[in-house]
Amino acid sequence: MNTIRVTLVERDGTERTLTGVETGKSLMEVARASGVDGILGECGGSCACATCHVYVEPAWQAVVGEPDVLEEMTLEGVAHIMQGNSRLGCQILLSDEMDGLRVAVAPPQ
Repeated sequence: MNTIRVTLVERDGTERTLTGVETGKSLMEVARASGVDGILGECGGSCACATCHVYVEPAWQAVVGEPDVLEEMTLEGVAHIMQGNSRLGCQILLSDEMDGLRVAVAPPQ
Protein backbone atom coordinates (compact mmCIF):
# COMPACT_ATOMS: atom_id res chain seq x y z
CA MET A 1 0.00 0.00 0.00
CA ASN A 2 1.04 3.55 -0.66
CA THR A 3 1.05 6.24 1.98
CA ILE A 4 -0.12 9.84 1.92
CA ARG A 5 -0.30 12.91 4.17
CA VAL A 6 -3.61 14.23 5.50
CA THR A 7 -4.27 17.34 7.61
CA LEU A 8 -7.29 17.60 9.88
CA VAL A 9 -8.14 20.87 11.62
CA GLU A 10 -9.65 20.03 14.98
CA ARG A 11 -12.53 22.00 16.48
CA ASP A 12 -10.19 24.19 18.52
CA GLY A 13 -8.18 25.11 15.41
CA THR A 14 -5.30 22.72 16.10
CA GLU A 15 -3.92 21.30 12.86
CA ARG A 16 -3.10 17.59 12.97
CA THR A 17 -1.01 16.48 10.01
CA LEU A 18 -0.91 12.72 9.73
CA THR A 19 1.93 11.27 7.70
CA GLY A 20 2.45 7.74 6.48
CA VAL A 21 -1.31 7.26 6.15
CA GLU A 22 -2.11 4.07 4.24
CA THR A 23 -4.34 4.47 1.22
CA GLY A 24 -7.40 2.27 1.01
CA LYS A 25 -8.61 3.20 4.49
CA SER A 26 -11.37 5.66 5.30
CA LEU A 27 -10.58 9.10 6.63
CA MET A 28 -12.64 8.27 9.72
CA GLU A 29 -10.59 5.13 10.48
CA VAL A 30 -7.32 7.00 10.20
CA ALA A 31 -8.48 10.03 12.21
CA ARG A 32 -10.00 7.93 14.98
CA ALA A 33 -6.90 5.73 15.25
CA SER A 34 -4.80 8.89 15.52
CA GLY A 35 -6.96 10.40 18.26
CA VAL A 36 -8.21 13.37 16.24
CA ASP A 37 -10.58 15.32 18.50
CA GLY A 38 -14.16 15.27 17.25
CA ILE A 39 -13.94 12.19 15.03
CA LEU A 40 -15.88 9.54 16.92
CA GLY A 41 -17.16 7.17 14.25
CA GLU A 42 -19.76 5.78 16.64
CA CYS A 43 -21.43 3.66 13.94
CA GLY A 44 -18.11 2.09 12.96
CA GLY A 45 -18.19 3.49 9.45
CA SER A 46 -21.65 2.36 8.35
CA CYS A 47 -22.76 5.89 7.35
CA ALA A 48 -25.40 6.03 10.06
CA CYS A 49 -24.40 8.58 12.70
CA ALA A 50 -22.51 11.62 11.29
CA THR A 51 -20.02 11.58 14.18
CA CYS A 52 -17.21 11.80 11.62
CA HIS A 53 -18.61 14.89 9.87
CA VAL A 54 -15.93 17.02 8.22
CA TYR A 55 -15.73 20.04 5.94
CA VAL A 56 -13.51 19.37 2.93
CA GLU A 57 -11.40 22.36 1.92
CA PRO A 58 -12.57 23.74 -1.45
CA ALA A 59 -9.35 22.83 -3.28
CA TRP A 60 -9.98 19.17 -2.42
CA GLN A 61 -13.71 18.86 -3.12
CA ALA A 62 -13.34 17.64 -6.71
CA VAL A 63 -10.76 15.03 -5.67
CA VAL A 64 -12.85 13.75 -2.74
CA GLY A 65 -16.08 13.84 -4.74
CA GLU A 66 -19.70 14.33 -3.81
CA PRO A 67 -21.64 12.34 -1.21
CA ASP A 68 -23.88 9.55 -2.45
CA VAL A 69 -27.60 9.37 -1.61
CA LEU A 70 -27.14 7.43 1.65
CA GLU A 71 -24.48 9.86 2.87
CA GLU A 72 -26.69 12.83 1.96
CA MET A 73 -29.54 11.33 3.99
CA THR A 74 -27.25 10.87 7.00
CA LEU A 75 -25.96 14.43 6.67
CA GLU A 76 -29.55 15.69 6.73
CA GLY A 77 -29.54 14.67 10.40
CA VAL A 78 -27.00 17.44 11.02
CA ALA A 79 -28.54 19.96 8.62
CA HIS A 80 -28.09 22.75 11.17
CA ILE A 81 -24.29 22.51 10.75
CA MET A 82 -24.13 21.07 7.23
CA GLN A 83 -22.32 23.06 4.55
CA GLY A 84 -21.83 22.61 0.83
CA ASN A 85 -18.49 20.93 1.51
CA SER A 86 -19.78 18.55 4.20
CA ARG A 87 -18.76 14.91 3.99
CA LEU A 88 -18.65 11.97 6.36
CA GLY A 89 -15.12 10.79 7.01
CA CYS A 90 -16.26 7.17 6.92
CA GLN A 91 -17.26 7.63 3.28
CA ILE A 92 -13.98 9.20 2.13
CA LEU A 93 -11.80 6.32 0.97
CA LEU A 94 -8.23 7.62 0.92
CA SER A 95 -6.35 7.29 -2.37
CA ASP A 96 -3.00 8.39 -3.80
CA GLU A 97 -4.72 11.44 -5.35
CA MET A 98 -5.58 12.65 -1.85
CA ASP A 99 -1.98 13.21 -0.77
CA GLY A 100 -2.09 16.55 1.08
CA LEU A 101 -5.85 16.43 1.74
CA ARG A 102 -7.10 19.05 4.22
CA VAL A 103 -10.39 18.87 6.09
CA ALA A 104 -11.85 20.55 9.17
CA VAL A 105 -13.75 18.64 11.85
CA ALA A 106 -17.36 19.86 12.04
CA PRO A 107 -18.76 21.24 15.31
CA PRO A 108 -20.55 18.84 17.66
CA GLN A 109 -24.02 17.73 16.68
